[in-house]
Amino acid sequence: MFFAVIARDHPDSTALRAQTKVRHSAHLNAAADGLRVLQTGPLLDESGAETGSLLILEADAIEAAQSFMNADPYAQAGLFAQVEIHPWAWRRGNPYLADHANGHAVTKTQEIKR
Repeated sequence: MFFAVIARDHPDSTALRAQTKVRHSAHLNAAADGLRVLQTGPLLDESGAETGSLLILEADAIEAAQSFMNADPYAQAGLFAQVEIHPWAWRRGNPYLADHANGHAVTKTQEIKR
């Protein structure tokens, strides 16, 4: 199952984000049992400053996504003011779907890192 994660930083926390970015990136690269990190990137304000994070995860269950986000160095450092985890139906651009002549998509399954 796919999950979209939207994590918003506390105001005026640019320095904290910068201080923990290397550990956060290592956490994303390591993933977790039953979970894959598919896409990530910072949310930006109008000036281009990083103000949060957007992640697309594939996990066995929402609890795995919650545990992964709780263990994120950004979360551990207190960077996030709010974290939302939403089950997500990934359609357009999903490389795990194959188009067919009849217009239907068929899910290709891949084993999640264990």
